Amino acid sequence: MSRVVVTGLGAVTPIGNDVDSFLENLFASKVGIAPITKFDSEPTGITVAGEVKDFDPLKRVDKKFAKRNDLFCTYALYSATEAMENAGLIDGGVDPEELGVIYGSGIGGLTTIEQQVIKMHDKSPKRVSPLFVPDSIINMAAGNISIAFNAKNTSQAIVTACSSGTNAIGNAFEYIKQGKAQVMIAGGTEASVNEIGIAGFAALTALSKETDPKKASIPFDKDRNGFVMGEGSATLILEDYDHAKARGAKILAEVVGYGTTSDAYHMTAPDPEGKGAKRAMQQAVKEAGIDETQVDYINAHGTSTHANDSAEAKAINEVFANNDHVKVSSTKGMTGHALGAAGAIEAVATIGAILHNQMPVNVGVVNQDEECDVELVDDSNKNAEVNYAISNSFGFGGHNAVIAFKGCD
Repeated sequence: MSRVVVTGLGAVTPIGNDVDSFLENLFASKVGIAPITKFDSEPTGITVAGEVKDFDPLKRVDKKFAKRNDLFCTYALYSATEAMENAGLIDGGVDPEELGVIYGSGIGGLTTIEQQVIKMHDKSPKRVSPLFVPDSIINMAAGNISIAFNAKNTSQAIVTACSSGTNAIGNAFEYIKQGKAQVMIAGGTEASVNEIGIAGFAALTALSKETDPKKASIPFDKDRNGFVMGEGSATLILEDYDHAKARGAKILAEVVGYGTTSDAYHMTAPDPEGKGAKRAMQQAVKEAGIDETQVDYINAHGTSTHANDSAEAKAINEVFANNDHVKVSSTKGMTGHALGAAGAIEAVATIGAILHNQMPVNVGVVNQDEECDVELVDDSNKNAEVNYAISNSFGFGGHNAVIAFKGCD
């Protein structure tokens, strides 16, 4: 079995449109949640979101591509291009038949769907764009990345709701580990801050109605009242260790474990006992070949909903009962919840914690919920050596995914 390392990162987020600015703002605890600007959100009853700001696609994406494609695809290609640049593979360095793509999204081209349904209703079915289908289907993020980089190995789309990005990275890890490819482009993307996206989640009563951006997404706080919609994309370049060493690549971290389970419990609610989450974490740690006591940091799914945070905290406490130093934080207090992109963005945050020996603070917590009795990262304990870390993602439908990373030797 091959060892799998991370050699490139890319990110488009509400707190930075490249990896360096994202990590800088992440460790500075900058909140990227703000009043919604993309449409008049007042009728939905929701006022804030984690929008990507000052995004100029032309820095890394062709003008024609950006004009023709839904934003979720543009975000994906933009972050994938940064990751390939970061890995030193933008001009080649890998056999196209050894280069694959596994990419996730929870919803895909929702803005395109919204716009084209309105056009059909208001004008005529014959006015629907001929690009409606390729602009809206979820696999086009993976497809377009594959085309852009001549990646002729597998090209797959992963759709597991809010676990999509993490499942994509985990599946890519397994693909390389099994010797089926040498390099994989993996990640997640989402662009669902639009009227139908906000209205839909508001109808589920899943979103926070808080108007203060700093009080809206407060994972593990007893006053949390729903999640905040986010958007963006993140990409990891995963590579066979020997291939990376042979070409002199800079190794950022190693992927050492992956766990994925199903709650088989409810369409939208997690198992309140956190059983599926617990097993996914145990699988990832076991595959990493370490004891639970060796994990230093957990990037929690932490959506700021009562059901998720309490179930996840319970699972963490059961898995890491004998670990006296592991610290936990959700970065969604800064970014909001980017759905299918969340796991990929948070994987970059987790690797950043390893690289900088600094854990992102669990921003927004004033009164930690007694039901969420985990040691949260704050300004007093954020600086510590991080050798092993895991990132959790849990999605509607009961999907659970966990990836484990370790620092470079």
